[in-house]
Amino acid sequence: MTQHRAVYVISVAAELAGMHPQTLRIYERKGLLEPARTAGGNRRYSEADIDRLRRIAELAATGMNLAGIRRVMQLEDEISRLRSEVAQLREVVKAAQTEVDRRSPRRDLVPLRQAVVVFGDSPLRRE
Repeated sequence: MTQHRAVYVISVAAELAGMHPQTLRIYERKGLLEPARTAGGNRRYSEADIDRLRRIAELAATGMNLAGIRRVMQLEDEISRLRSEVAQLREVVKAAQTEVDRRSPRRDLVPLRQAVVVFGDSPLRRE
């Protein structure tokens, strides 16, 4: 079973999360949770939904109100999305760098001109 497969009815989901079923309905109305629906309109919860309910309970236990919980969870979701995007971009950059390295000669080798310079004495003038 995958993390996002919605299989639990509301009573089972509430029991797994340690909450009353009415609490799940309130969280849904407040926009904290969006369970899947069957063709008949019944709610179905996934493991990810249960995890989300547990996170809501953790935040509520700190004294945070539902509006604050919603905002924290939105920010956590955004952080997760951005971390995923950064990881993807790092892979793209790594692949591009590998391709550049493969195609181009070594750019870290730079030809130098060598010269001897004497410091301290003023240059001699010929007259």
